[in-house]
Amino acid sequence: MSIAVELRQRRAGLVTQARALLDGVEAEKRSALTAEERTRYDAIDAEISGLTDRIEKEERVVAAEAEVSRVVTQRVTHEIQHATQADDPKAKRMAEFRSYLKGELTLPEMRALQAGSATAGGYLLPPEEFRMSLIKAVDNMTFMRKVCKVDTLTTSESIGYPSLDADPADPTWTTELAIGSADSTMSFGKREMKPHPLAQFVKVSEKLLRLKPDAEALVRDRLAYKIAVVEENAFLNGSGAGQPHGIFTASDDGITTSRDYSTGNTASAIVADNLIGQCFNLKEQYRRPASWCFSRAAMRMIRQLKDGNGQYLWLPGLGSAEQDRVLDKPVFVSEYCPSTFQTGLYVGILGDFKQYWIVDSLAFTLKRLEELYAETGQIGFISRLECDGAPVLAEAFTRVKLG
Repeated sequence: MSIAVELRQRRAGLVTQARALLDGVEAEKRSALTAEERTRYDAIDAEISGLTDRIEKEERVVAAEAEVSRVVTQRVTHEIQHATQADDPKAKRMAEFRSYLKGELTLPEMRALQAGSATAGGYLLPPEEFRMSLIKAVDNMTFMRKVCKVDTLTTSESIGYPSLDADPADPTWTTELAIGSADSTMSFGKREMKPHPLAQFVKVSEKLLRLKPDAEALVRDRLAYKIAVVEENAFLNGSGAGQPHGIFTASDDGITTSRDYSTGNTASAIVADNLIGQCFNLKEQYRRPASWCFSRAAMRMIRQLKDGNGQYLWLPGLGSAEQDRVLDKPVFVSEYCPSTFQTGLYVGILGDFKQYWIVDSLAFTLKRLEELYAETGQIGFISRLECDGAPVLAEAFTRVKLG
């Protein structure tokens, strides 16, 4: 049994204990927990939150380890395959890139590679294998990339997507041979997504680079972590100006305020009836594949909510690949989901995230800084990549707003 599954089972047991305390209050027709019960409940709730965090981290580590193993296996296979092909340009370039990461190239060699073509070197443009492994590692660290539509631009600088700006008017009853009146209200628009540059800087110990054979995996994983957290924040809260357009940024170019739903919520709390209403604020074709996104603070509140039949809205996922659910919809918890509980603010969202598009560019570069952090025995790496993101269909989302 995996560690993640064991943690999930422990959490399920704690959830049962917490619910027993709440059910006891209802059974005895009391208005609140006793002081002793409240202390016990808070302790259980804190342990549940801690286990949830450990589960997420453990599953990310397992995914990252599997990816590293895959890349190393792929690398070894590749090197064996090309061991007798010393003139193979792709193998040569990857070997030169690894030497560059570990600082084994001399300055004249680096200058020659920088000036040469991609197939002859070009150490500032990491090989395709490294770039794709980096993107895969980022995918494993951010829930948005797991559930959204992701495209990659390899030749063009931008991508346009159509938008239905206005529905056609209702049809009219007519006779057998007549065709009714021509529609003049339906209109389409076109929106452009153009990957924006995202720069990141990490420092890595010289000793680690020297001793670790798979240096590119070490650098890639550190870059992936830093890129992932910045991207997720932008996918949720970005302004759309020089960065992705976030789902919590109300705009005619993204998700309009007409998709906000606050009915039933108080000025400082989410209520069960609002979450049920959110589900039916979506059309059926979007409701079926929909997922929730909330903060940890919101989930702490939601775990105590029940529907009209006394059933808890939140159910913990038990399997290693099973997501926790609210009203039978998968729920993702993000540190960047809004978590300020005040009148009129957003605190969550439900939607078909395939209607949020992420566009990547493979124009990824990497620079190695040796002298700047020599005193601390570290090497700096500056990376630049390009991505964009935006919701393409507002009606596929409904935002949870406080009253």
